Amino acid sequence: MSKTLLGRKIGMSRYFLEDGTNIPVTVVEAGPCVVTQVKTEDTDGYNAVQIGFEDVRPGRATMPIIGHDAKAGTAPKRFHREVRLEEETELEAGQTLDVSVFEEVMFVDVVGTSKGKGFQGGMKRHNFKGLEASHGVKRRHRSPGSINGHATNLGTGPKLKKGKRMAGQMGNKQITCRSLPVINIDSERNLLLVKGAIPGPNNGMVLIREAKRLNRKKQNAAS
Repeated sequence: MSKTLLGRKIGMSRYFLEDGTNIPVTVVEAGPCVVTQVKTEDTDGYNAVQIGFEDVRPGRATMPIIGHDAKAGTAPKRFHREVRLEEETELEAGQTLDVSVFEEVMFVDVVGTSKGKGFQGGMKRHNFKGLEASHGVKRRHRSPGSINGHATNLGTGPKLKKGKRMAGQMGNKQITCRSLPVINIDSERNLLLVKGAIPGPNNGMVLIREAKRLNRKKQNAAS
């Protein structure tokens, strides 16, 4: 199985190396996660492992979730995620996974949901410069400007081109930060320290997995 865990973003801090180097890090509570289901090609048509994270009171869970997790011999979990596999795994339902799975991993991908900022204009959402604020310009300085020149069929079509940058909802999207270096692991408290920022607010749920692709420099460092 690919090394994957669910966790919570605790917040950002700094980590000092022995030579005094200051590294900005994000502290993540990675696991422990419980294997709630194992899928195989014979039973489900594909190989996968479902993991659950964070106990929840039965009154806060649904009956299907309670019964589903009870089959694995565990309490109902708040979050569930499925990890696709190419081959069958040796893991069994009810097995616990903790942060120690990343002990020999140098780089990880972190998947989370970015902070939602509501409906925003073009200047904040797409970093437009706005209109001129000089004498004679109407008070529309934060306007995105004309949009007719970007319509379909060289500006003569009845609608805008798909993907035209305009005002709209900002944030609240799934973001993947790739190939973040693992700085330190605290197995006793299930804490993982990764270099740099990760998406989402503090206490937000994230998925941590072994990095899927590395550039040449990081490939040499990992080998």
